Amino acid sequence: VKRDLLFEALQKEYTDDKFAEICFEYGIELDEVTCEKDIIAREQGEEKAANASDDVIYKIEIPANRIPSPKYTKIIPEKPEKLYIKPSTAQVRPHCVAAILRNVTLTKDTYNSMIELQEKLHQNICRRRALVAIGLHNLDCVKGPFYYDAKPPEEIKFKPLNKDKEYTAVELMELYKTDGHLKPYLHIIKDKPVYPIIYDSNEIILSMPPIINGEHTKIGLDTKNIFIDVTATDLTKAKIVLDTLVTMLSEHCDHKYSAEVVDVIHPDEKIVTYPELATRHETLTVHDVSALAGVSLDAEKVAKLLTKMSLSTEVINKEEVKVAVPPTHIAIAYGYNNIPHTMPKSSTIAQEFPINKLSNLLRQEIAQAGFTEALTFTLCSRDDVSVKLNKDLATTNAAHISNPKTQEFQVVRTTLLPGLLKTVANNRNMPLPLRLFEIADVVLKDNAKDTGAKNERRFCALYYNKSPGFEIIHGLVDRTMQLLGVPYSKSDDGYYIKGADDSLYFPGRGAAIIAQGKQIGSLGVLHPDVITKFDLNMPCSALEVNITDFL
Repeated sequence: VKRDLLFEALQKEYTDDKFAEICFEYGIELDEVTCEKDIIAREQGEEKAANASDDVIYKIEIPANRIPSPKYTKIIPEKPEKLYIKPSTAQVRPHCVAAILRNVTLTKDTYNSMIELQEKLHQNICRRRALVAIGLHNLDCVKGPFYYDAKPPEEIKFKPLNKDKEYTAVELMELYKTDGHLKPYLHIIKDKPVYPIIYDSNEIILSMPPIINGEHTKIGLDTKNIFIDVTATDLTKAKIVLDTLVTMLSEHCDHKYSAEVVDVIHPDEKIVTYPELATRHETLTVHDVSALAGVSLDAEKVAKLLTKMSLSTEVINKEEVKVAVPPTHIAIAYGYNNIPHTMPKSSTIAQEFPINKLSNLLRQEIAQAGFTEALTFTLCSRDDVSVKLNKDLATTNAAHISNPKTQEFQVVRTTLLPGLLKTVANNRNMPLPLRLFEIADVVLKDNAKDTGAKNERRFCALYYNKSPGFEIIHGLVDRTMQLLGVPYSKSDDGYYIKGADDSLYFPGRGAAIIAQGKQIGSLGVLHPDVITKFDLNMPCSALEVNITDFL
C-alpha cells in the first residue's frame, strides 16, 4: 500500500518505526519499506526501473484470520438484478455468484489498487484462476438480467478487453498462446467441449471466464456502477472471493461498506442471494479467553478489548461473552507487549528428527572423504527423470505438477542424480576431477499413503573425470556402510553388491546394492547416452542409496 494514501486515510502521519510498532500492537507486521522503482530494479534491472515511481510503499503482512472492521450492509432493492445459471455450465465451471457496487468513485490510485487486488486474489485463493475467476464490469453499459452459459467455442464471438475487433473463442485461444499474461490460463478450458460466458439481456458478452473480459464493459475512472461476477469450480471459495472484493471495494462507494445484492437462479430454479457477507457468532467463556491470552480478564474487559478491535460484542453474564470473532483477537487488543513474561509450567527437551540427525552426520563424513555437497532443485522436468536417464516415465512413480510454470519444473524429483549431473554441466570449467554428493528427499507416488505420495531420504554421489573412477564410487559405498554400522556380508545383517542390468549404467558396469535382504540402491558407470543428454563429454560414475531404512 502507498504510504501517503494510507496516512491520508488514517488522517495522521507516523515515522516508519512508530508505524511498525502500531502494526505489531494490532497483530500485523510492517514487512518492508520500499518503492516501485526499487522493486522493479531488484527484479528486472535498473534500466526497466528508470521511469518507475519513487512513492514510498509499505509492505504489510496481514494474517488470514483478520476480520474486516466496518459493519457491511446489503442493499436489497425492490427488484434485484438477476443472474441465470444455465445447465450447460456444469460441464466446465458450474458455479457463479455476483454483486453490484453503486455510485463508486475511482481515482487512478484506487483503480490501480482494485486491479492489483483482483490479480492477487487470482494468484492465491483462486489458484491461478483454476478454481475461481473474477470479472469486474461497468454496469451502465449492459442491461440485466444476466446469463451464465456455456457454448461451443466456435459459437462464441465478442470483442475482448483492449482489442479493437471481434474474435471467436477459437481465435482467442490461438491469439493468447503468445500472450505472457494470459497464456498460463488457457489450459483451464482449452480442451473443454464448451466455454463459459456471461452475457446480458441483449446478448452482449461481458466475459469468457477464466480467460478474458469483454471490451464493452471495460471499467475506467468514470465508471460509477460496477457489476462483479465470480465463476468457480468451488462454490465456497467463490463466496469468499466475492465477499473479499465487496468488503475491499465498497469503501469507495458513496454509501460506504454497502453492496447491492444479486439473485442467482440455478438450473433447478433455486434462488440464492449474493453477496452473503455472513458473520459467524461464537460464545466465549472468560476462563478460556484468559487462558489462551495468558492474562487474567473479566467479562467486561474482554468485551471492551473486542470493541477496540471493532468487533460486535455482547456480555451474556460474568462468565460468557458473545462475539463474532475468534478469541485470538483478545491478545491483539490487549497488546502483546503488555502480556507478562512467565515460565512455562511444563518443560521439554528439543531434539533433531532422527532422519535429519543421520543425514547431518553422514554429510560431515562424506565431505571428509573429499566430496563437495550440492543443493539442487526439488522440481525437475519429466525428461530429467525419464528420457535422459534411459527410463520410461510411467515406471518412475513421479508426482506431476498439474500446471507447471516452466518445462524445468514439471515433476517432483524421483532421484537426486539429474540435479548433480546438471551441477556438473554448469561447472565444466572447474578443475577435474569433480566429486559431488547430495543428501536430500525424493518423492514417489504411493497409493498406500493418505497424501498419495511418500518421501524418501536418499544419498547420491558422483565422480566425473577423464576415467570413470568406478573404484572410487565403490569405495564410497563401503565407507558409507561402515559409517552406518552395516558389515559386508550376504546375510540379512550385512550388505553386498551384485551385477544388475540397468539402462542407467553402461552394460556390465552397473550393480545393485543389497542390504538387510533388499535392494537399497545402485552404483555404476553411467551410460554414454545419459552423459551426453546432460551435455557432458567425460566418463562418470555414480551411486544412489535410500538411507531411510537405516534409522
